[in-house]
Amino acid sequence: MIDTGGACDAQERLVAERRLALGEDHPETLTAMLDLADRLWAQGRLIAARQLEEKVVEGRRRQLGEQHADTLRAIGKLAVTLGAQGNLAEARRLQEEAVSGRRALFGDTDLETLRAINNLAGTIAAQGDFAGAHELLEFVIATVVREFGEEHPDSIRAMSNLAAILWQGGDRAEAYALQQQVVELGRLVFGEDDEATHTAAAILAAMEQEAGC
Repeated sequence: MIDTGGACDAQERLVAERRLALGEDHPETLTAMLDLADRLWAQGRLIAARQLEEKVVEGRRRQLGEQHADTLRAIGKLAVTLGAQGNLAEARRLQEEAVSGRRALFGDTDLETLRAINNLAGTIAAQGDFAGAHELLEFVIATVVREFGEEHPDSIRAMSNLAAILWQGGDRAEAYALQQQVVELGRLVFGEDDEATHTAAAILAAMEQEAGC
């Protein structure tokens, strides 16, 4: 959902108030800054979002250390922004840091850890390493299905990502079959009229058109 300018302005005021009252590195200030970065992201203001996220990462590292859930979450957000700006090498480095840290703290079955691995797979695929991305996504899907069930939204998202990577890598039959499964699960879990279901169906239709089905 796209944020309104008024909501963003209100969040900017909150950040300014917390900086004045609590200081730049106070946990509440840093949380407000990260929330503002999310709102800026929603408006497409990635440069401003990145600047805030970098400050939050630095503050979290100073206050909480490298191996803290809040630090790793901020690193993950910054990595996504860097990836969106095309800085894939730095995005991958940070995502690998976030994945390694979360695995050490929470293990491989933690949902946020699995989401971090999913994000890392996307960056690796964007760098052209489809085999590496494939391996990571298969791990995510197998773990989510085992721990939370095939109908879990994270399972469906990872399947959709894997279908896209398979298609880009030339394995179109497997990609098409997997995308069909994504559409079916989306209808079951989210409903026929959900935006995610519509998007999945549109991707399937595009695959059919491109393949000349």
